[in-house]
Amino acid sequence: MRKSEKREKIVQILNEHFPDPDVPLDHVDPFTLLIAVLLSAQCTDERVNQVTPALFLKASNPEKMQFLSQEQIYKIIKPCGLGPQKSKAIKKLSQILVNNYNGLVPQDLESLETLPGVGHKTASVVVSQAFGIPSFPVDTHIHRCAQRWGLSSGKNVSTTEKDLKKFFPTEQWNKLHIQIIMYARKYCSARGCFGLECPICRACYPKRKSKFKHKKP
Repeated sequence: MRKSEKREKIVQILNEHFPDPDVPLDHVDPFTLLIAVLLSAQCTDERVNQVTPALFLKASNPEKMQFLSQEQIYKIIKPCGLGPQKSKAIKKLSQILVNNYNGLVPQDLESLETLPGVGHKTASVVVSQAFGIPSFPVDTHIHRCAQRWGLSSGKNVSTTEKDLKKFFPTEQWNKLHIQIIMYARKYCSARGCFGLECPICRACYPKRKSKFKHKKP
């Protein structure tokens, strides 16, 4: 199968299953999205969505969040895991946003990545989904599917991100990021399909007979 044929087939199947994908983390603005994505590290989106209403009821902007104690934040976000680190990061980044950015979330990756608790993936999600800037954040779901579908060697998430950006047109990145995550969770899960069962795996490799062996991110 030619590269262009594979790309068209993957996009077609994703559009059939998830034509209008939305960010699975509940939020109302860039700040609440930033906090939700930060909390989602090593935690499910469902758990984050259960926790954030109580947190945002107390403080839905950096001006208010900076005045919550780390302990107050921790008590609310504890179910998300990594509570001490995340609560410290949330308080500190809120202070930085107020002091350095007039209380606004910066719109560039470089500035976002300087904030406590904000790595490249988190920053990429925020710029793409809050500001519409083309980006292709790679999580474990996308990393797994990129290997199964033959889009990347899977050497590491950085390589996978670069490979996907080369494979798909820039204008499709933001939508595809959400679509692939949703598709992976439902049809191409870590403990299911293994490159043999889902529509995209079958379309990309119809003759594959044995389970695909992954490289870890």
